[in-house]
Amino acid sequence: MSGPLPAAVAAGHPATAEAGAEILAAGGSAADAAVAACLASCVAETVMTGLLGGGHAIYHDAASGATRNLDCFVAVPSGQGAPMDALQVPFGEELVHYAVGASSCAVPGVPGGLEALWRAHGRLPWERLVDPALRLARDGVPMPAAHVACLQMLAPVMTMREGGDMYAPGGDLLTEGDRLRQPGLVRALELVRDEGAGSVYSGTIARALLELMAERRGAITAADLADYTPRWSEPAEVEFAGRRILTRGELSGVPETLARFDPGAGAGALLRALEQAASPDGHTTNLTVVDPEGSACVLTTSLGLGSGDWLPGLDLHLNSMLGEADLVREPLRPGERMASMMAPTLAFAAADGELELALGAAGGTRLRTALVGVLGAVLHDGAEPQTAIDRPRFHPAGGVVNAEPGVDEAFLSTLERQGRSVRRWAGRHHYFGGVSAIGVRGPGADPRRSGEVRLP
Repeated sequence: MSGPLPAAVAAGHPATAEAGAEILAAGGSAADAAVAACLASCVAETVMTGLLGGGHAIYHDAASGATRNLDCFVAVPSGQGAPMDALQVPFGEELVHYAVGASSCAVPGVPGGLEALWRAHGRLPWERLVDPALRLARDGVPMPAAHVACLQMLAPVMTMREGGDMYAPGGDLLTEGDRLRQPGLVRALELVRDEGAGSVYSGTIARALLELMAERRGAITAADLADYTPRWSEPAEVEFAGRRILTRGELSGVPETLARFDPGAGAGALLRALEQAASPDGHTTNLTVVDPEGSACVLTTSLGLGSGDWLPGLDLHLNSMLGEADLVREPLRPGERMASMMAPTLAFAAADGELELALGAAGGTRLRTALVGVLGAVLHDGAEPQTAIDRPRFHPAGGVVNAEPGVDEAFLSTLERQGRSVRRWAGRHHYFGGVSAIGVRGPGADPRRSGEVRLP
């Protein structure tokens, strides 16, 4: 299955993919395209992510053969914030508990990470990479079906305070095809264009963020912002399906799950591998880029649920990572990174070391399930990436196995005879995560998240 990967962008929104493809067509590297696509996602996918969130990336440089992880996840602030506000969000048939408010906001990492990617591997001017996102902010972005479904679920927080005018103009939530307008993002992106990522850490956006922290009793201080630094590191490595897999370890659980999973042993083997590790929830998006030279970047970002606070005049939603109970690992120490299960992943052929597959996933607790399932389908079964992404999924949550239509009914019936509870979903759903992948047999994006692919 060896051979060069096609130049492409796979992402969780058509506008995100188009931004990355535009930059590739202009001669940009995979890093350039990933930066532009991520900035576009911070306009088009604000029910999933935003500039004041955090993320993780993996970057493979084709010229040198080097592969590195980039940690631009959120950091623990040093201030003492006010008590957070409790919130319950219906997710399918379950109520998920969160805490929101300005004091749930951790130190953002996305801007610093994007600048680090560009400085290490970019070749186009920074200003050029901001252009596609700026156009989206000026024009507004049509809402695709999966994002509308997510908005409906997250309405209690997305319509808080400043969010109401954006996500429920006139009092009614946006519906499919409606244009999401966030006029303040024009000014925010102009500041990012002119001041660079430093705007968020020591410039104009930083001042606005600190003013809101003071007004609403958040925990982020000026020193927290000034001290934030993205971190490059060596990837975790594991053998799977005869390939060398480079990914993230720690809370992601992906290396351990792949080491336990025999993809030739069927759905039961996947279920057993998944159930031996637990993961936190959250709302994320992922993008995957391969450039014509064969360099690849996979980038996953998130705001958590979002705090329900937006920077006045800038329409930047604060993250809520300190309110994500499963991410809060005691003790929290100021300056340290919070835990994350994000796992941008690359697969290399064992024989010649060539890159075979670049992929990442969004979806909180379902992220690892979706990622491992697609890896098995592509690398073991030989499926094309889009076919692998489209396959029906199941996900274990507590004592319940959630299943999309099309999951093998004999397998589900066997689980029920063994005393397991099975919840059969009526249709394909964004609950089951979103995968963006580019492999030697083509790219693929997840219809569950209204994802799409674009070629340069």
